[in-house]
Amino acid sequence: MSVENTATNAPSAGEYIQHHLQHLQKDFSFQSVKQTSIVDFSLFNLDSVFFSVVLGVIGCFVLWSAARKATSGVPGRFQAAVEILSEMVENQAKGVIHNAKSRKLISPLALTVFVWIFLMNAMDMLPVDLIPQIWHTAGPAMGFKDYMRVVPTADLSTTLGLSCSVLLICVFYNIKIKGLGGWAHELIAAPFGDHWALYPINFLMQMIEYVAKTVSHGMRLFGNMFAGELVFMLIALMGGGWALSATGVGLALGHVIAGTVWTLFHILVITLQAFIFMMLTLIYTGQAHDAH
Repeated sequence: MSVENTATNAPSAGEYIQHHLQHLQKDFSFQSVKQTSIVDFSLFNLDSVFFSVVLGVIGCFVLWSAARKATSGVPGRFQAAVEILSEMVENQAKGVIHNAKSRKLISPLALTVFVWIFLMNAMDMLPVDLIPQIWHTAGPAMGFKDYMRVVPTADLSTTLGLSCSVLLICVFYNIKIKGLGGWAHELIAAPFGDHWALYPINFLMQMIEYVAKTVSHGMRLFGNMFAGELVFMLIALMGGGWALSATGVGLALGHVIAGTVWTLFHILVITLQAFIFMMLTLIYTGQAHDAH
């Protein structure tokens, strides 16, 4: 395990989970690595940044490889899989974004978002202590703390960063489609009507809507992946409690059975969460094209 302990004292269940919920962090001055709470926006979560970037590069490389190797003849399995995925995203985009010119950018963006988030979610399928155990040996030797979390989407700063990026895209299309003046007028004229007495209320409601959509967009993904990560940690604890006794053997069997069942179910979870985030991205950018 990647828990700081002595050779004779194993960590308790609480210590094990608490350790695995700590991020590898570094402050903005780049002077020291610190242990902080799960959500601390004054620090960089280096593990989330590293795995997000690596998985993003892998996702883009996979899509680029499919596009480069695409043929007009009978497609191979890899090309067929990517084509099915691309057609699915394009069909969803056509249903909510009627501007064909906008879809040329938004559809590939939505496809990239789906693949990227799926890969980040899929890190939850790795054994809980696989990468942290490697880091347990390498990290302290390089002067870092012995903390490592490998699921970027179980980090609120990652998911809110993604949702804020979608918000910026929505602002861009609001201004591009409606013009700066048209969007500004919409902010004060909708949803209750174009009357000067309603302007402050309309503007307040618009701001609440944008904030609520952005926060819920990021929180939904974070909540599901964080909960899934916790379940895998609890299952790992069952395996750590095995011994040559009836109870120990029962825990070992329970570890294998529960791990298998939860892993199979989690395949659906990680795919569904990537799809939901992609769909909300399409819906929110589609709403930016609609006039009130």
